[in-house]
Amino acid sequence: MEDSLALLTTEQRNLRSKHMDQMSTGEILTVMNKEDQQVAEAVQTVLPQVEVAIKHITAALKKGGRLFYVGAGTSGRLGILDASECPPTFMVPPERVQAVMAGGGSALSRARENSEDNEQQGKMDLKEKQLTDLDVVVGITASGRTPYPIGALKYAREKGAYTISLSCNPLSEISAFAETSIEVVVGPEVLTGSTRLKAATAHKMILNMISTTTMVHLGKVYENLMVDVHASNHKLRERAKRIIVECTQTSYEVADQALVEADFQVKPAIVMLQAGVSYEKALNLLDKNEGHLRQALKAQDE
Repeated sequence: MEDSLALLTTEQRNLRSKHMDQMSTGEILTVMNKEDQQVAEAVQTVLPQVEVAIKHITAALKKGGRLFYVGAGTSGRLGILDASECPPTFMVPPERVQAVMAGGGSALSRARENSEDNEQQGKMDLKEKQLTDLDVVVGITASGRTPYPIGALKYAREKGAYTISLSCNPLSEISAFAETSIEVVVGPEVLTGSTRLKAATAHKMILNMISTTTMVHLGKVYENLMVDVHASNHKLRERAKRIIVECTQTSYEVADQALVEADFQVKPAIVMLQAGVSYEKALNLLDKNEGHLRQALKAQDE
């Protein structure tokens, strides 16, 4: 195991940072910055695979399925981070995009790295979610060989759920259990083996792409505005009003009133103002057009 681990790109030494303990602060920062610049280029090379993944995730969510991110350590935390932002940003019910992490919720703030070695636990934790063939499971592991997400993907395949792997090594072990494998090779870390650095940055970028683009396809975005923002606090309500003003070219006061009448939902408020219809009619137009604001407005014009 020692020898095979040493062969992983994520475990190799980075020659550019070999003498890091002798570098000045500025020199360390310069090396890290230059290494981070390679991450976007590495992500660019796997965009075709990310596109395929998004296609299947979007189709699954449209049919009522769910998206699960499964990982351990930093990978699991990244999954939690992305999933937790979907409800406030896109008003998605929390159960639609979920994260399953080795060690459970307590591992979010306190590392429980030994939990990643239990492949059976990956299966059991996902089993608790009552997985179906409508769901999609993304197994996240920088090394590509972490037992916990591998166990989850194996179980997902048994249940007929669509499987996606996200790793940072070529020919990753986890890729063998995924219908779509994304291997974003960012090279050796500045701090040898510390995949919370470039590998984690690459994975966060890809998870951001997956959730954001999927939500665009689900009608959660109009132009580049988050028209399904959950206006649950002062900041988000103010953002919601600015979005309404931007889309309708109305006054702040009118936008404020429309948002209240629309039960603090941005899309129906926009339809109400643009089409001159009631809240109920706005909801009906959006429902007939699967929540897509542009199509709802077009349908009203016709």
